Amino acid sequence: MPRLGVDVDCYLKTEALPTVWCPGCGNGTVVQALALALARLGRPPEEVAVVGGIGCSGRTPFYVRTHAMHTTHGRALAFATGLKLARPSLTVVVATGDGDLLAIGTNHFLHAARRNVDLTVLLFNNGIYGMTGGQMAPTTPEGGRTTTSLAGSAERPFDAVELAMAAGATYVARTTTFDMQELPLRIEEAIRHPGFALVEVITQCPTYFGRLNRIGEAPEMLLWERDHTEDLHGAGEGLALPALTTGVFRQERRTEYTEAYRALCAARGGRYGDE
Repeated sequence: MPRLGVDVDCYLKTEALPTVWCPGCGNGTVVQALALALARLGRPPEEVAVVGGIGCSGRTPFYVRTHAMHTTHGRALAFATGLKLARPSLTVVVATGDGDLLAIGTNHFLHAARRNVDLTVLLFNNGIYGMTGGQMAPTTPEGGRTTTSLAGSAERPFDAVELAMAAGATYVARTTTFDMQELPLRIEEAIRHPGFALVEVITQCPTYFGRLNRIGEAPEMLLWERDHTEDLHGAGEGLALPALTTGVFRQERRTEYTEAYRALCAARGGRYGDE
């Protein structure tokens, strides 16, 4: 795996830095991990497309030196599916937030997973709507305080991992911005995987979630991630508070959608995509 000091400038628009994200936001860590994963894979920037929706995570395409699309709210997977069908040779990465993917975009999420389209979906999950004022999101934990649930959320949150597996995703993983050794590795595995891949990244939002829930600034939130997650194989047993499980939950092979569509076109004597 590349050292953190590896040169990833060919994947990043360094001239666009610093980012628009708040100080301490975990989104920059996810973008760095994506660049590290692409460097490890040796994937040329011109063979990669990053698609973003609306929300803090949707700014990701602004900072990558690859093909990029900034799309509409909740529709990043619809655009990404069309792009993959038109250019199946591209590595297509979707940068999306918990509100973008699991609220207005839920329908697209379920069907892209069901079809097993070869997309790598990076879910930036900070448990809150960060860009529009700190409102409650589909992933806000029970009891979590937001600007629209100041007394604490009474709703049960979506579990993105369970949702993805139920919909038929063939690679499903969860990690955190605290673990910068594991995060690029999971993204690399997801890109290598020939099918629909979800990497949920628990990430910190000190501006809203950390402040409203009295967790603290970014350093304290990273320690909170460490203390509230446990490895799928039980490495984190004995935690004092309920934990989120991290690791790879599914990694299996199934017919990929663009391959099936290519075969269908060939059977009818037609060409497909960029062939």
